[in-house]
Amino acid sequence: MMTVKRQQGAVQPGWRWGPFTARLPIYHARMEWVDLLQGLVVTAATSMALVPLLQGAFGLNFEEAIACSMIHLILISAAPLLFGDPFAPGWITPVFPIVIAFVLGNYTDPTERFSVMTALSLDFAALMLFFGITGLGQRFVNWLPKALKGGIILGASIAAFKRVFFDDIDTFMAQPVSTTLAIAVCLIFGFSKPLIRYRQRHRWLAILSNLGLLPGFLIAAVVGVAIGEVEFNIRWGVLIPPLGDLWAKASPFVIGWPTLDMLLSCLPLALIAYTIAFGDFITGREVIREASAERPDETIDVDVDRAHFSVGIRNILMAVLAPFFPTQGVLWTGVHVIVVQRWRQGRASMDSLFSGIGSFYLFGLPVFFFLLPVITALQPMMSIALSISLVMTGFACAYVAMVIPETPEERGVAMLTGLSLALMEPWVGLFVGVLATIMIVGDIRAKADTCRRDGAAI
Repeated sequence: MMTVKRQQGAVQPGWRWGPFTARLPIYHARMEWVDLLQGLVVTAATSMALVPLLQGAFGLNFEEAIACSMIHLILISAAPLLFGDPFAPGWITPVFPIVIAFVLGNYTDPTERFSVMTALSLDFAALMLFFGITGLGQRFVNWLPKALKGGIILGASIAAFKRVFFDDIDTFMAQPVSTTLAIAVCLIFGFSKPLIRYRQRHRWLAILSNLGLLPGFLIAAVVGVAIGEVEFNIRWGVLIPPLGDLWAKASPFVIGWPTLDMLLSCLPLALIAYTIAFGDFITGREVIREASAERPDETIDVDVDRAHFSVGIRNILMAVLAPFFPTQGVLWTGVHVIVVQRWRQGRASMDSLFSGIGSFYLFGLPVFFFLLPVITALQPMMSIALSISLVMTGFACAYVAMVIPETPEERGVAMLTGLSLALMEPWVGLFVGVLATIMIVGDIRAKADTCRRDGAAI
């Protein structure tokens, strides 16, 4: 099958359906081997990072947890391939630790925990569809004052570190050296300013750094085996994910729909998630806009309203198939930047942005979920993968949150809001943040001339 040819300066061809554009792998989106090989490792490891949590806190066995992760990845892959969003999609990671603290802290029964995940997903989907239809999303985020916005993101940072080093300390202590080493390597590769200078001098270091989280995983695996913290028990064969068993344990059509109290109690968390997700829309758009000048051969159709609909629909499907919020978000920022950087190098490097994104997500066909040797090889690394994701999120959220407030009063309110969100119920944390903003900062309105910058930051 030949890939369709795009005219100079046109949008990559696809099949239109409503406001969306579907692109068939290979036919509408060429295979990009560099992105496919990198995605095969990074996507596989990251997509299964929830498996230990699904087993330990949600009552699933290993095979059912794999089935749940597979559904999440297929739905994520639908964003660029089925709906036509030009973003590399991912979790709304900053809100993840707050969600876990809320769900595990207030509900003990696995069935109830799945119900509240359904409630969170439906609340968030309703907000996405409402703000997408009305176009009020920009106004909502612009309304948020800096102290409150910084506090929300700082709360996510505190909750992330708390989850790894306090709430799940037993998990961390099971592989302390491997996990610490993996976290350190990933932080250095992801955020080190000295490393950026060395990358400009040494091409091999630049290539290694572009592999994202992969070097940290590999070093942790090698060291872990050497000191006995990581033991591989690779099994051969084919795994058929038990989708029926997962449906019986998690779907609201079987276990019952969330109550009105659940839906209302989850609304503050959904609002927090929407605030962060809107920042992802802006970030993804700006990364593409900045690179587009070097790719006049392809026009990228970025439609934030359409992306609202895409995220909303995916969350509804996830809520009834494999409820686990917030795994259906807008942007996997690191992957998006890596793919766009290769795209901007020219058509010879990457035919279309959709080719690179589609290849990184294996064109929505994650066959590794059926390969028992691959899954069992990654199994002892899954807890490390989750710890890396949380710590990287906590670090990134911290340095973003700290630059948003400008005055000492705003910084103090941001800290108070962040601690309240990390340690209390979400609605209590939001109430504390709003009240403190009014009483201490004295103005609940954000300045219009700084809203765009703040939105891009989050």
